[in-house]
Amino acid sequence: MSQVPAATRAMRVLRFLAGQPDPVPLDRIMRACELPRSTTYHLLNAMIEEGFVVHLADEHRYGLGLAAFELGSGYARQEPLQRLARRPLAALVDRLGQSAHLAVLRGREVLYVVEERAPGRPPLVTDVGVRLPAQLTASGRAILALLPAPQVRALYSQPSDFVDRHGRGPSTLSALRRVLTDTRQRAYAVEDGEVTPGLASVAVAVTDHNQHPVAAVAVTYPDGDGAEAADLAAEVTVTATALTRRIGGSAG
Repeated sequence: MSQVPAATRAMRVLRFLAGQPDPVPLDRIMRACELPRSTTYHLLNAMIEEGFVVHLADEHRYGLGLAAFELGSGYARQEPLQRLARRPLAALVDRLGQSAHLAVLRGREVLYVVEERAPGRPPLVTDVGVRLPAQLTASGRAILALLPAPQVRALYSQPSDFVDRHGRGPSTLSALRRVLTDTRQRAYAVEDGEVTPGLASVAVAVTDHNQHPVAAVAVTYPDGDGAEAADLAAEVTVTATALTRRIGGSAG
């Protein structure tokens, strides 16, 4: 048991509030966090005083405050995920002799935030700062496969949402759903020539404490060089699982 139970309970409340689409009533916080009414009330008041929670009195609901936003902004500025990922990705490249990268989802695109290139391998389009259509990339598919179905449907609600590069890959929601179903069953994502002809990739998601995908680790390799996707994916899974644990996440 934690030596600072009040702090543990406060963080539990903040995590719950952060996962809600709207402010919520006191009773719902109590039930979700398994806390007595008086404890929940006192915790919320303490966090209101510090700016982490706001009380919408007219609605009898509680939501995140400005201080919580500042924490999120600080996290983004410090780029801890990128910092934590660099050494594991470099070790992954050393083990496999293939280039590796870390990507995050931004709307219907993946943004590449870390890349480790293997010596002697061809240059990739997945340089840091590059964005690519998520439904075409292994990284994007690894993340999309773990998102709720309504969220995927909202992202890809019309034909124009499916960007094409080389005439390959899913171009409808039903086709994308089949790809994501295969990804979940396989436990890793693949793509072959859909981003760059002649190159293939495998990817595994990095998840937070709610098993929500926050990023994906991927390895890209020349198609036909003898590399087996399943063997590469096993090593990528080791790295993604290690990153998940380092950010306090839960590997499902």
